[in-house]
Amino acid sequence: MRPDVVCVGETMVVLAPAGGGPLEHSARLTVGVGGAESNVAGGLARLGHRAAWVSRVGDDPFGRRVVAEVAAAGVDVSLVTVDPDAPTGLYLKDPGPDGTRVHYHRAGSAASRLGVPDLARPGLAEARLLHLSGITAALSGTCRDLLEHALTGRALPGARVSFDVNHRPALWPAGRAGPVLRDLADRADVVLVGLDEAAVLWSAGDPAAVRALLPGPELVVVKDGPVGATALPCTGPAVFVPALPVDVVEPVGAGDAFAAGFLSGLLRGLDLRACLRLGHLTAAPVLAVPGDTAPPPDAETIARALALSDAAWTEQASMQVRGGSGR
Repeated sequence: MRPDVVCVGETMVVLAPAGGGPLEHSARLTVGVGGAESNVAGGLARLGHRAAWVSRVGDDPFGRRVVAEVAAAGVDVSLVTVDPDAPTGLYLKDPGPDGTRVHYHRAGSAASRLGVPDLARPGLAEARLLHLSGITAALSGTCRDLLEHALTGRALPGARVSFDVNHRPALWPAGRAGPVLRDLADRADVVLVGLDEAAVLWSAGDPAAVRALLPGPELVVVKDGPVGATALPCTGPAVFVPALPVDVVEPVGAGDAFAAGFLSGLLRGLDLRACLRLGHLTAAPVLAVPGDTAPPPDAETIARALALSDAAWTEQASMQVRGGSGR
């Protein structure tokens, strides 16, 4: 069956200290898989959508592991290209008292060879949503060409295009990334951006300022960490939904889970308040675990939480997520 959603971007192998603590003092490393776009694809698949991931991996053990783990989340990986001449990218997590630093080894990776031809696949023609992120823009010239083609040339004519800004300072500084990411985001249909990264990239201090900088999209979603998220349509009032209270173990991957939940709501035809709630519901379990992904709440838990009154949302939804079978 052809996918409802197509997510495009690099996924890498992740190496992290087995017992926590600084990387330089660790005798053992754990091996995992991480990639923003494939995380979104996996989240959407777990929520019942047909999701495909388009990327490139090396013809190596890490590449095979990446493809196997993404497929295990229920994602269609049949459109992933195995490149015999370039390696699968990897990154290392370095925990410290001031947070976790990331060290990339992805220059010249197989995924950096993504380009316009990777979207010219017959199997993608009927997708309803194409999901991209600003990470891809930093990988290579051909990756930038792919985004330009997807956003301006509308590579998948019948699909809405969503764009998660996802600025990665380790890939490119804000001064260089800011104008590029603003231009790309302004050509998407749906944009997701953190208020913290909007402040760094564009000196935007609140959701309204972000919306003013991005007049093109039909919808801009501004995430403000534990405070909540605001959806700002091109016409009509902004909608704010507070975040769920969660004991945060690690924030990595929560933004991708939020994107999956919010986009799932759009695909289901839910209103903006319900879409934001679904984003929070899928992000909360990821915040509570050390990995980049976690199963979303089950369908019954989600339905109950979406039906809550505004007054009951924060307290009762949090209790339902913690007690639901999806956790």
